[in-house]
Amino acid sequence: MPKQLTDATHRLVASPAGRVHLVEQGDGPLVLLVHGFPESWYSWRHQLPVLAAAGYRAVAIDVRGYGRSSKPGGTAAYRMLDLVDDNAAVVHALGEESAVVVGHDWGATIAANSALLRPEVFRAVGLLSVPYAPRGGPRPSQIFERMGGNDEFYVSYFQQPGRAEAEIEPDVRGWLAGFYAALSADTMPPTSAADPHFVSAGGTLRDRFPADRLPNWLGEDDLDVYAGEFERTGLSGALNRYRNMDRDWEDLADFDGAPITQPSLFIGGGLDASTTWMAEAINAYPVTLPGLVSSHILDNCGHWIQQERPTEVNRLLTDWLGSLPA
Repeated sequence: MPKQLTDATHRLVASPAGRVHLVEQGDGPLVLLVHGFPESWYSWRHQLPVLAAAGYRAVAIDVRGYGRSSKPGGTAAYRMLDLVDDNAAVVHALGEESAVVVGHDWGATIAANSALLRPEVFRAVGLLSVPYAPRGGPRPSQIFERMGGNDEFYVSYFQQPGRAEAEIEPDVRGWLAGFYAALSADTMPPTSAADPHFVSAGGTLRDRFPADRLPNWLGEDDLDVYAGEFERTGLSGALNRYRNMDRDWEDLADFDGAPITQPSLFIGGGLDASTTWMAEAINAYPVTLPGLVSSHILDNCGHWIQQERPTEVNRLLTDWLGSLPA
């Protein structure tokens, strides 16, 4: 564990998933940190001590299906409604009534829906990398099937249980290294190269990943942490999040177009496809995030924002948290 986390506490708390593993540091108002794919609580290693030093109780969880949290059987156990319930259960298990929730990647979408569905629990929401886009439009699978022409979009590639697992699990460490590098500012392929978000007919995602180089933010020890967790758990729990997007679209029908009104923050990477592809969602924030306090695009930053640019992200987070009502 990094030296700055030596006084952090690991705990298991009850949740609808069974148990959620979390790491907490500090005392004060609760800030719940939710990671994305394919990561774990460890993606917040740079934020936990800084938030603790700023006077917050910082808590980073392993989302269900990841790390040391429970891994319920069945694909449908990873729908958004269940992940929101897990987050609320963590808050209450820690003896709190409310929290600020901050998420990255899938964690940003989980955080947004936690604020939308449980406003009495989540008083503010921070989104990293993936903008808030209200439920609406066609069924997600129909959108993804139309993307890429002769190539297959990675979300579609992830849909069939076992297919992506067969690519990833024989060499988890190597696959993760390539995936992280493909979406990092200093190692991502040039725009003239084949897009690593798509799969060629008969190919794999890894075919388009950079090889034999790690981004600056990812040390060998960091990669060992991530790889060790997925080598132990497998990837199905993590991939099942993608396999519920149509279910989420059905479950959230009553929230079509719904805004999130709590105080909010967005931080995106200037070189991140999540930011560029979803530019219209960012432009719609005056309507969809009327409580937006601040929105930032970090130049020359890729997808792994809080790990690529921890100093800037920590400053933006603590400034935003300090602006919130007590």
